[in-house]
Amino acid sequence: MGNQDYEQYLREREQNLEWQRKGATLSDKNARNEFGLTQDEIYDAIEAGKLQYRQAYMHGNPWLRLLRREVEALARTRHGDRYVNAQQARAELTRVNREIRRLRTELTELEERRDKLCSDLGE
Repeated sequence: MGNQDYEQYLREREQNLEWQRKGATLSDKNARNEFGLTQDEIYDAIEAGKLQYRQAYMHGNPWLRLLRREVEALARTRHGDRYVNAQQARAELTRVNREIRRLRTELTELEERRDKLCSDLGE
């Protein structure tokens, strides 16, 4: 195997590992929500070779897996850094609020369980 072949092998291996890394990919729907892109912008970028994709299926429904770094770069060129940063902050705020609601529900359930256990013990 020549030096160039080996370098090409390493590049391909690194690229394949990126598809498997947690958080490195996102769906086309999440790309639209998180980065404010339209489906047409995503398809146009795929056709122009700016976005790589892999087709996946969930319950028989197709969706596109995209590389997060490429989607972010596309959004920055289309809409600018300020817009992308604001969109990412909104998406993170939504995730944080969802987690807070989940934890409040869990806390309420645990307090009810504690109260029942205390009453069973006669405390």
